[in-house]
Amino acid sequence: MRKLPRVRVAELVYPCGYYNAKALKLKAFALWLGNHYDDDLDRLFALDADKLRRQLLAVHGIGPETADSIILYASGKPIFVIDAYTRRIISRLGLAPEKESYAAYQALFMDNLPPDAQMFNECHALQVCLAKNACRRQPHCGDCCLHDICRF
Repeated sequence: MRKLPRVRVAELVYPCGYYNAKALKLKAFALWLGNHYDDDLDRLFALDADKLRRQLLAVHGIGPETADSIILYASGKPIFVIDAYTRRIISRLGLAPEKESYAAYQALFMDNLPPDAQMFNECHALQVCLAKNACRRQPHCGDCCLHDICRF
């Protein structure tokens, strides 16, 4: 990926949207991975989750959600990924943390669930499914499995 021109990387990720910005970020990550870990993902993923997260966040274009997605899905370490779907569902249920930051939402899950990567993965996938099918921007509350406990 480092050897490909940015325009070619953008063509490859075109279906994902924001392809020019993503191409820059992917190339930045590939350069960082080569420079710091000789392209060895096993070496990178051998780090504990906290150190891995700090290092990923230092890479251009990697924010908390992307870093946590890499940690959970690629390295298999238990960290809860927070996205717009999670925030929407939790807020509508009336469970939003007082300080509505990424860290506060994440702490809601990390402090109340056992650290289990497989369960975090499944829980996040179910939240994405719920948000896409029922808890949309314009909600379909009648189709929601949480209708009875939702404050929305």
